[in-house]
Amino acid sequence: MALPLEGIRVLDLSTMLPGPFCTMILADFGAEVIKVEAVKGGDLFRGGVPKIGNTGGAFFQVNRNKKSITLNLKAKEGKEIFYKLVKDADVVIEQYRPGVVKKLGVDYETVRKINPQIVYCSLSGYGQTGPYQQLSGHDLNYISYAGILGLTARKGQAPTIPGVQIADIGGGALYAAIGILIALMGVKQNGVGQYVDTSMMDGAISWLPVLANDYFVNGKSPQVGENILNGQNACYEVYETADGRYISIGAIEPHLWANFCDKIGREDYKAWQRDLTKQDVMFTELRALFKTRTQAEWIKFLDGVDCCWAPVKDLEEVFADPHAIAREMVFEMEDPQGVYGTVKEIGSAIKLSGTPARRDLFPPRKGEHNAEYLKQIGYTDADIATFAEQGVI
Repeated sequence: MALPLEGIRVLDLSTMLPGPFCTMILADFGAEVIKVEAVKGGDLFRGGVPKIGNTGGAFFQVNRNKKSITLNLKAKEGKEIFYKLVKDADVVIEQYRPGVVKKLGVDYETVRKINPQIVYCSLSGYGQTGPYQQLSGHDLNYISYAGILGLTARKGQAPTIPGVQIADIGGGALYAAIGILIALMGVKQNGVGQYVDTSMMDGAISWLPVLANDYFVNGKSPQVGENILNGQNACYEVYETADGRYISIGAIEPHLWANFCDKIGREDYKAWQRDLTKQDVMFTELRALFKTRTQAEWIKFLDGVDCCWAPVKDLEEVFADPHAIAREMVFEMEDPQGVYGTVKEIGSAIKLSGTPARRDLFPPRKGEHNAEYLKQIGYTDADIATFAEQGVI
């Protein structure tokens, strides 16, 4: 069975995490993703640490199933090559600061004159409009503006930097992929492409439906420790164990909380679940209780209890977890050229019954596919050699 995105060609001008994560989703399900990398440097993740061989390890995590060409878009010849590639492309994605692609001459207005069916996605921190559009930023800044960071804290303490990139992936990469796929369906319906403006700040704000509802209804901005989901109630908390590890309890529903109370022999806690006058008492007693057993002992004690509990794991434990393994959330790719050996990868979270995510192409060397694509658009070996000498590719 053909993969659902076979026949879709993507020109990927993005780098590092958000854009490459987005295009890897498309590539996993059959899209032909061509990384268009700068002649000098290339994708910035290639230079990161820690390294596998001479390449930043993070590069391998978001660039499987892709091909790579190098192109100097500031050179006239580089633009011409790009325009020829655009004629047969379905998608262009870029991650520059707003206005840069216009200066380079590869913006949406220019590209759609060449290919009216193109879906062109700009993925940026603050979007293509509004007063913040030219601000520099990273994940921490986007979630700060979105109100997420301010609520990621303990009462009376400073906000905590999340362990993962919420806005980059959840607010940026995923929304870009969704927007691209919706726009591609629009091409199928209407015969014309369109522009996808994806803002990581917008995406992060969209993660606030529960807390935003509190504000919209009550007119009061939620504060840390004043909502059941951010530290107000003992039934939704992370507790330290005797060995300095942690157990999370997420027993929001009364019947699940009741199951936990029965297990620890505290019938009185059932009626106290939403009673704000009793939370401090339960917090104090439960914190003391959880320190009477190690994490491993709590795992054994709570086994089979239906109360939304989980051990807080480190990554070594995550990637050895039998459930993560059963769900194929870690796998290995072999470098066909033998340079990088076997590289571990995070599996696709999208599970399709008929066309599962492919694992065909090892992450590409920079410019590995220059000759392949330049020959497709009519250039000779001599032309390609000249371009390389001139720094065009």
